[in-house]
Formats: sequence, structure tokens, C-alpha cells
Amino acid sequence: VQLQASGGGLVQAGGSLRLSCAASGRTFSAYAMGWFRRPPGKEREFVAAVNWSGGITYYGDSVKGRFTISRDNAKNTMYLQMNSLKPEDTAVYYCAASSSSLTRREYAYNYWGQGTQVTVSS
Repeated sequence: VQLQASGGGLVQAGGSLRLSCAASGRTFSAYAMGWFRRPPGKEREFVAAVNWSGGITYYGDSVKGRFTISRDNAKNTMYLQMNSLKPEDTAVYYCAASSSSLTRREYAYNYWGQGTQVTVSS
């Protein structure tokens, strides 16, 4: 499956952005999906994940209560609604697909998008 992330940009602290991840090539609903991010100078970290139906979600502790992951299988698209953004949310955000069950583990994701930059100014 091919993944294309979009929706990144520059936003002030306290603002919102919505990232999208468009999938093509294989049956989108067969995959659990996730968002990861790589802050400047740091390792890539888990942000959020959603199961095949959208009914189960996981969040990283730093985004819980501020970010919402969702998917629309009819549109082959996953979303990440990011509210109350903080400067520490600045990172390249990656979407990924896993043929395994829903997981926070980066190594379980088989397919990755190219990343979209999110910059939050203070």
C-alpha cells in the first residue's frame, strides 16, 4: 500500500491542524494505521493508532486529550486532528500501515508515508 501524508504547516501555539493520510494500492481497511513523529534531533515516536474499523484507538501520553485519530475506509484516508498545539509538537509526522493487529510498536508497521512537517511557534 502507498501512503501520502499531507496537511502539515506552520501554526501558532494553541492552534489546530488536521493531517491526512491517503492510501492506495491495496485494501485500506485491511490495515491498522498509525501516526508517528520525529521531533528535531530526536528519535521517531508513536503518536496515535487506529484499528481497521476505527473503533479502537491508542494515543501517546503527550498527545492524549489533544489529538484525535480517525479513518474513513470509504475514502481510503486516515486523519489526525491536532488541537491545542504546543511548540514541542513540532516534528515531521509520518503515517504508517500495519498488517498486524493494532499496535504502538514502530517495527510492526510495514508501509510508511513520506512525512509532513508540522511547526508550532510559541
